[in-house]
Amino acid sequence: EEIQNGIYKMVVEDKNEAKAGQFYMLRSWDNEPILWRPISVHNVDEKGENIEFLYAVVGQGTELLSRLKKEDKISIVGPLGNGFDIEEASGKKVALVTGGIGVAPIHYLAKKIKNSQIDVFAGFRHDVYGVEEVKKYVNLVNISTEDGSYGHKGYITEIFEPEKYDLVLCCGPEIMMYKVINMCREKNTKVYISEEKKMACGLGAC
Repeated sequence: EEIQNGIYKMVVEDKNEAKAGQFYMLRSWDNEPILWRPISVHNVDEKGENIEFLYAVVGQGTELLSRLKKEDKISIVGPLGNGFDIEEASGKKVALVTGGIGVAPIHYLAKKIKNSQIDVFAGFRHDVYGVEEVKKYVNLVNISTEDGSYGHKGYITEIFEPEKYDLVLCCGPEIMMYKVINMCREKNTKVYISEEKKMACGLGAC
């Protein structure tokens, strides 16, 4: 389902229970492109029988994924990666900082963190997506858009104050994440990031 211009949500039947911040390698084609596509877990249903993926169409692989219809078959490998340490976040004041399609894993992350005060800081260029369903799990959602069409006009790092939090979990564009890292270092606030990288296998062998 296309939920925003160029942003798609896909639900896949699979019984594997993923941790927040993990990803799967996806493939829906036979030959080209050669590499599978790594997509983070957006949500897992209460029974652990369906996995939601939220992704942006940015190239040939994700464009092919966006063509899938209900009941089509897809190959998946996962869950992969370390994911976030949910236990460390428990009982703390936590900030979830994201930019663009980096918002994808935030839904499941906010859902899994327990007994904490959670604030979300989500930055976008113009279109806002993926945050509405997060609101029931968090205390506050702060939004910025570069063109000022919604929320703060500018970058999300302009309204994020790391000194107010015990722990920061971050996913988004690399330039944004390293800005967040430097801000947290200055205020001595612990931070974890989830990076997006091109990869061949998803297992670390490459």
